[in-house]
Amino acid sequence: MLKHARRQILVGLIAVATALGHSAPVAQAQIPYLQLPAQQPKYASIVVDAQTGEVLYGKRADSARYPASITKVMTLYLMFEQLAAGRMKPDDRIVFSPRAAAAPPTKLFIKAGDSITVDEAMHALALRSANDVAVAVAERLGGSEARFAALMTLRARELGMDSTTFVNASGLPDSRQLSTARDLAVLSRAIMRDFPQYYTLFSTPQYDFRGTPIRSHNSLLRRELGVDGLKTGFTNASGYNIAISGVKNDRRLIVVVMGGASTAARDNHAQDLLLTGFDVANRRARGERITVAQNLFEPEPTGPLMRPSREQGDGEQDELKIVLATAPPPPTPSRAAAPAPPAGKWQVQVGAFKSKALAQEQLKLSRRRFAEAFTGATTLVTDASAGFYRARFAGLTEAKAKAACETLKAKKQACMVISPA
Repeated sequence: MLKHARRQILVGLIAVATALGHSAPVAQAQIPYLQLPAQQPKYASIVVDAQTGEVLYGKRADSARYPASITKVMTLYLMFEQLAAGRMKPDDRIVFSPRAAAAPPTKLFIKAGDSITVDEAMHALALRSANDVAVAVAERLGGSEARFAALMTLRARELGMDSTTFVNASGLPDSRQLSTARDLAVLSRAIMRDFPQYYTLFSTPQYDFRGTPIRSHNSLLRRELGVDGLKTGFTNASGYNIAISGVKNDRRLIVVVMGGASTAARDNHAQDLLLTGFDVANRRARGERITVAQNLFEPEPTGPLMRPSREQGDGEQDELKIVLATAPPPPTPSRAAAPAPPAGKWQVQVGAFKSKALAQEQLKLSRRRFAEAFTGATTLVTDASAGFYRARFAGLTEAKAKAACETLKAKKQACMVISPA
């Protein structure tokens, strides 16, 4: 009853705000004080449309957090790369070193010198979140866990996870291992986009390993929500984390919640965000041109509803506000003559993708959204290197390239300035 009532409040407030939006350019609905995980200092969250990458909702989405075992999604991403390239097969063996065997729980308790198959390793990482398996995989693919972690960080940068650093393959506590809710949503989107043939691993509820059943830690797979992945995580420093994805009415959303106070609080809140996101997406599909954003503000000392104040820089305000606004009309094309191309040799990279078509689509989207920043620039998709096609704008001066990249980063878009060779 409590979960249902909480969800009804969220959906109801969106409906009120939408109705108000018909009579004003911007309508705001304030959520009353609720005992949600958002009141936790470690909390962060985001809701993303998996197809377009649009952020529907976010709170402290760019604040540094400990990813905990959601780290293993990147470990699996690099395994999927090896499988897709034919450099590794599901029945290949992964041998456990003494260091891997000594990893702290949660683990499979494999002895040093023993081995498991790649397929068993993937299931153990996704369902059991086995730390000993993560170390063994890292040593197999990188030679050492430290080198593998460097490869993880490099791939994170390629995917647009600009605020993420990995120093281990498991997510075990380390103050240097940091990410954000936004970056983990980028990773979740990338793994289902680049490796759909392996994504079903995350929806497996149970796997039998040597006669012993391994049950997924993701209890939301067992609720009637349409959730089919991805991964949970917990350390004392991180709190309770989860990244999930679900489908409803042919629309897929990604939700990341970090810093929950308990498994139940985290799961219930992730469920609320997912269902609220579906409600907003359905309204937009019916022609209600609305966006949903979350701002931070400090509560007044009294009263059930809080007045908003300016957003603070420390990222630790606790109350919630949903803002719905009619979409602005498209800009009127200018009839003035286009300025001459910059004719420079610098480039701006806006992403790296597993297919050339995806890279070209990203260039189109970036051109539409940041037309002024890339005035006169040409587009370029590089030949595949390390399995990735890089989407770039070329023909820019150094100043123009750096200014364009700053514009993209201000909108939380992945960007990298490439100097002439």
